[in-house]
Amino acid sequence: MSLQLDYSNEQNKVDIPDAWIDKLSELLKLAGEAEGLTDGEVTLTFVDDEEIHELNREYRGIDRPTDVLSFAMQDEGTEELDIIFEVESEDEADPISGMLGDIIISAERALAQSEEYGHSLEREIGFLFVHGFLHLIGYDHQDEESEAVMTAKQEAVLQKAGLTR
Repeated sequence: MSLQLDYSNEQNKVDIPDAWIDKLSELLKLAGEAEGLTDGEVTLTFVDDEEIHELNREYRGIDRPTDVLSFAMQDEGTEELDIIFEVESEDEADPISGMLGDIIISAERALAQSEEYGHSLEREIGFLFVHGFLHLIGYDHQDEESEAVMTAKQEAVLQKAGLTR
C-alpha cells in the first residue's frame, strides 16, 4: 500500500480542477515522506462556508466557519501513531488501521484567504491540506513553539512541491 487520497467535492461555488487533486496527492506523499509515513489513506472533502460552519459548531463548539477541519482516525498522538503503523504492517487484516482520517476544506474560505494573502488558490488549498494532514498525524499549534514546528513543516512541503507564495 502507499499513501492514498480519496476526495469529494460537495460544493459548487469554487472550481477545483483535476490537476489540483493530482497536486494534493503529491503533497500527501511529500508530507508523508517527511514524517516517515508511506502507507495510509486520507479522505478530503471540499465544502462551502455554510457546511464547514455547521461542522465547526457541531464538533468543536465554535459558531463560525473555518478554513479546514481534520478528523483523525487514530487520535493518540504521533508517538502512538508510529506504534499503530508498526502493528499495521504486521497485520494487514484490519482495513481501518490504514485510515489516517478526514480533512474538510472550505473552498469558499480558501478563495477568500488566497486573495487576502496575495497568492494562488491552489497554494492556499495546498497549505490547508498539508496543515490538515499534520493535524491527522498528531501535530498541533497550541503554543508558539508547536506552531513554529508546524509552519516550518508545511512550508518545506509546499516549497518542495513548487507551491510558493
